[in-house]
Formats: sequence, C-alpha cells, structure tokens
Amino acid sequence: MTQQPRHILVCVAWPYVNGEQHIGHIAGAYLPPDIFARFQRMRGNRVLMVSGSDTHGTPITVRADVEGVTPREIVERFHPRFIESYLKLGITFDLFTHTDTQNHWDVTHELFVKHLEKQYIYKDSQRQVYDPVANQFLPDRYVEGTCPQCGYADARGDQCDNCGATYDAIDLGSPRSKITGNTKLEVRESEHFFLDLGKVNEPLLQWIATGKEHWRPQVLNQTRGTLEERALRGRAITRDMSWGITIPVPGYGEKRIYVWYDAVIGYLSASREWASLTGDADAWRAWWDSTSAPDARSYYFIGKDNVPFHTIIWPGMLHALGGLNLPYDVPANEYLNVKGAKVSKSRGTAIGINDVLERYQPDAWRYALTAMAPETNDVDFTWEDFIDRVNSELLASWGNLVNRLTGFLVKRFDNRIPTSGPLTEVDEALLAEIRGGFDSVATLYDAVKLRGACQELRRLTDRVNNYITQEKPFTVVKTDEARAGTIMFVAFQAVVWLNTMWAPILPHSSERVWTLLGFDGTIFGRQYTENIPDARGTHLVLRYDHAGALGRWQAVELPAAQALGPAEPLYTKLDPAEVLLREQPPAE
Repeated sequence: MTQQPRHILVCVAWPYVNGEQHIGHIAGAYLPPDIFARFQRMRGNRVLMVSGSDTHGTPITVRADVEGVTPREIVERFHPRFIESYLKLGITFDLFTHTDTQNHWDVTHELFVKHLEKQYIYKDSQRQVYDPVANQFLPDRYVEGTCPQCGYADARGDQCDNCGATYDAIDLGSPRSKITGNTKLEVRESEHFFLDLGKVNEPLLQWIATGKEHWRPQVLNQTRGTLEERALRGRAITRDMSWGITIPVPGYGEKRIYVWYDAVIGYLSASREWASLTGDADAWRAWWDSTSAPDARSYYFIGKDNVPFHTIIWPGMLHALGGLNLPYDVPANEYLNVKGAKVSKSRGTAIGINDVLERYQPDAWRYALTAMAPETNDVDFTWEDFIDRVNSELLASWGNLVNRLTGFLVKRFDNRIPTSGPLTEVDEALLAEIRGGFDSVATLYDAVKLRGACQELRRLTDRVNNYITQEKPFTVVKTDEARAGTIMFVAFQAVVWLNTMWAPILPHSSERVWTLLGFDGTIFGRQYTENIPDARGTHLVLRYDHAGALGRWQAVELPAAQALGPAEPLYTKLDPAEVLLREQPPAE
C-alpha cells in the first residue's frame, strides 16, 4: 500500500536581525532544517518551511542606539544579507519573511486578544530594572550582570549564554546598564500584561509524558525537569519601550509586546502569510489545524538556548489557544564553538557566513557543517578540521569517485554508459548494498540524525571506491573490454543512487552530477526573492518553488548507452597553508 503524503511543517528559529549570521547559527539552526526539508520533499511529503528575521528583539535597538540610527535602518541593512546567504547556501524556505509586517502584527494582536479573552493573560505590576541616569526602564537586553545560577559575569538580562538559565533581570548580580554603564540601578514597579504559564504546567506535563521517545535526550530531560518542578508562573509579555508591536488594548500606548511572545507567533504568522501569497488564505490549516490535520507533524529547529521557548512557552501558548497542533519534535542542536567558547563577535571568534561563502563552495560548507554537526554535544570548529573534511572526505571520497569514473568513460567508452554484461556476485552485492541506502539513510534523515546520515553516505561511497579498486576496470579493459564495461555500468548505477541520497546535503553539486550523468531537468526547485507590499511598507521575502523538481527518493535505473555531459571537478581542493594564512594569520 502506498503511504499517503504527510504534511510536514518545518519551523526555523527566527534570527535577530542585528548583524551578520555566523557559521554557528548555520550549523545549529539553519542548515539542518533545509537538509531535512529537502529529504521530506523527495519522499513526496508536503513540506512547509517557514521563518523570518526577528525585527523586534532588543539586540536590534541596542545596535541602533550604538550607531545612532533607527531600528528600522538596522533591519533594512541586515535582513537582505540573511536572504543573500540563504540563496547562496541553498536554504529552501517556502517563506522567509520578517516580523515587522502588517500580517505579523495582525496575527500577534489576534493571539493576544484570544489569550486575554480565555484568561491566560492578566495584568499585574512587575519589579523592573530602572536606570536613573537614562531616566528609563531597561528592557532585559539592556542589562548585564552576574548569572544567578552559574555565576557567569557577562550574563544577559533574560538568559545566560553560559548555562542557558532564564530569569528576570532583577535577579542578576552586580547589574549594569548597557545604555549608560551605570551600576547604581534601581528596581521600580511597572504595570504589565502577563502570560499565565502556571495554568499550562499540568497539561504540558501530560503532553510531554508520552510519545516523545524520538526527542533528543537533552531536550526531553530539560523540558521534563522544568515541568516536573511545577515552577511555571506568570511571565511578563509587555515592556516599557517604543520599538515593537503595540498592545491591542486601549491605554498602553507607551508599552509594547515583548519580543519573546511575538517571535514564536512568527511560525504561525509566516504560515498564514505564505498561504495568502498562494491565493488560498486557509492553506496553512493543513499543517496547523489539530482537527482537520491531526497527523501533520511540526518540527522546530533551534539552538539549545531556545529550548524552553519551544518546548514549554510556545506549546503553552498553543494549548491556551486550542485547536492547533503542538510540536512533534524540537531537534535542538548544541553549540558550534570556536576556540572552545560560544561564537562571539566581541571575542573575535565569529566567522560570518556571507564572508566565507565568497571564498569557499557552498557545498563544502554544507558538508563540513553536517559532518561536524553539534547534535548531541558542543563541537569546536577549527579551520584545520574544515580543510580536512573538504579535502580528505568530500573531495577524496565522493568527488574523486565521480571524477575518476567520468574521466575513464571519456577515454575508453566514448563518454557513454556501457552496456552491462552478466553480473557477478560481487556486482550484485554492491548494488544491493547501495540500494539499501535508500532505507538506512532515509531512516537517519527522517530521525533528524543528519550527521549519522552523512557518515552512512560516506561509508557507502567508500564501498563503491573499494569496489573499483578491487575490480580494477582501468586494468581489465586492456584484456576484457566487456567485463570492464560491466564494472563501469555497475559503478555508475551506484553513483546515480548515491547522488540522490547525497542531494539533501549537497544540492549544488548533486544537480551538477545529475546533469553530468545525462539526465534532463533538475532535482530540486527554484529559490527566488520577492518584494511584498503591505500596510507597513514593502518587505523582501525569500521563497521556494518546487514545481518541476524531479528529485524522488527512489533508485532510478541508469539507461545503457546514455551520453554523459561535460565533465569537470566537483570540488576545489583547499591549500591548507593558504587557507590558514588567510583565515587565522599570525598575531603581529
């Protein structure tokens, strides 16, 4: 029986649009969902992958204050840069938008009112940090100090980068203002709206208790531990600031909805914006509606510092609304560190993705970052490791296999796939093993074990390389051209199948191999940008059109005598001395 296509919602963390994204961002939250989404599309599932720039986070206003410009100017500078990097890297968002759109404002207002009507939002006074020098309350990101959990001295006002703990800014030790540097801060009362998370503690505990065996242990344990403590309480969702979404209740014109509440709503608002752009305003319901689409699965790709927002707060908000699917999986990654610490611009460890894509092939980055993916523990990035991954693995294994086979075909078989003769047991064993990858690799992709899928693909690729070494077609052709032709046919058939399996990780070079092998069309669809006008102005979006994509997760049979296209090396070999001198020059 043919399995019916499943609706797969791929939700990707919303990046603060306050600077260039770095390789830590890409490895943690942006490349994994693309690999997963490409695979699911190839399986015939109906994928909707959404995200956008988070325009309302206080990191944007902090940078704007430092530069003496408006927050909107920061957004307009970096949002297109995000899209530029995703285009080059091949991140196939069905929609990448941002949160300062009329659509997002409307959806956020709608949810706020519904939460208020259902009594999941209430008003109360909050003790908040106040800077008398600046004469204003300080939003969380405007305060730094000592983490109350681990003692880290440079903790942010809402969450510690060192241990991941969340807290209120007033709990920081030795707090200081990022606006004035003032260390003599005050705590004053201010009225705000609160999301009553205490009401969702028990329902979420019941939800997390069953059917979560596929979650990564660190995500499940962190979430279960928090819920079992019954420690959820009201959390303020408004702040005293001027940048952000207004509160849809009269009398609060000087306050704004706080970013952590509106940013997670972006998954829903982006889905609804996508639906509107397709001409069917209700199309989003096929991925979200718990009544009409109960079998739809939603995956949230984030970094480990965002786990509570996606396994507790957002599910709590969805539960409070009712009628919408809760997350099926939250495959949060650990950190890709540089020099043993979380990537930081101030420490000089940030490696900007836009910058390095100017010098190195996008599939080189896609491969290296997948091979070293921080799925279960922090991973330290080094340029030496990057060079070795590209030269000794990607190029030496997969690239070399394709290059030496095509080169030999040009010389001895008129650049055409030879006709196969009778297969030996060795030939049949190889083909059976490679064909089996459509199950073994698929299982790993489907479980979001992308590093494992990469390892299995490298093993299968090496298996074909070993077959060539063992069967020696380059020597056999001198005495038995028919047998050499059979070996080459078997090897190229394996390459066709491997190319399909590699495609989610290596889309650019897989398209080149597809054409090289003589096939028409393209494996994947087309990325494109579009300017969308609305009541808040025109905003740039990134979209993906999969119409005409030929990629299917199946063992395509290779026609005998098929002519190959022009051959050229797939990957550029890196010169270690040159790369290291450029990327980490000796200190003066």
